[in-house]
Amino acid sequence: MDIRAVSLDLDDTLWPIQPVIDRVEKQVDAWLRTHCPQVAAAWPIEAMRQLRDEVARQHPEFNHDFGIQRKLTLQRAFAPFSLGEDWIDRTYEVYVRVRNEVECYADTPAALEAMAACLPLVSISNGTADLGRIGLHGHFRFSICASEIGVAKPDPAIFRHACERLGILPHQVLHVGDDPVADIKGAREAGMRTAWLNRKQDSWNHEARPDLEFGNLGELAAWLQQRANHSERKSPT
Repeated sequence: MDIRAVSLDLDDTLWPIQPVIDRVEKQVDAWLRTHCPQVAAAWPIEAMRQLRDEVARQHPEFNHDFGIQRKLTLQRAFAPFSLGEDWIDRTYEVYVRVRNEVECYADTPAALEAMAACLPLVSISNGTADLGRIGLHGHFRFSICASEIGVAKPDPAIFRHACERLGILPHQVLHVGDDPVADIKGAREAGMRTAWLNRKQDSWNHEARPDLEFGNLGELAAWLQQRANHSERKSPT
């Protein structure tokens, strides 16, 4: 397996996403209760969540852009109250700030450092995480999100875009992620090698299996380091 770069999913690969979503909903709600109480009263957390789902169903053209979905949701929530666009922007900034207050899995920081020392790393995500805000951007050559490309995983186009930017053939890039469809199926259809990050030790109940499977990023980093050491030993002196 000739691997010359690694692409990584973000949510539920570098950090768990559900705690982040829970904090976003609670802190946006708390901010609204302080600054826009009439909006908060009309749209408590569960109602705002249902509104967001409704907006997503009504606007499938934005399935690749959670940021636009969130802004459209806030526009709908604020519409009856004539508070002005600036209040929507201020509320959205709360969402952005809290969305990037992630708590990485314990193995993530050291694994990223070790992997980046072996091969170029890039990220491919459907979400709105900002590695610059989070403080992990230094490990990556670049980051790709679905909102910038116009398509979301598992569309092979987003994976091919990453390979083109790297200047590396798809079969020379290993994509790593937790989702059997969005990550493994999508990357495989783009011609990439695949590694399933199976932190929960689930059974594989999908199509063709991934090329590799790891229980955490530390295992992946160790595998890459072993390959790098083996290549060094084989190189002529």
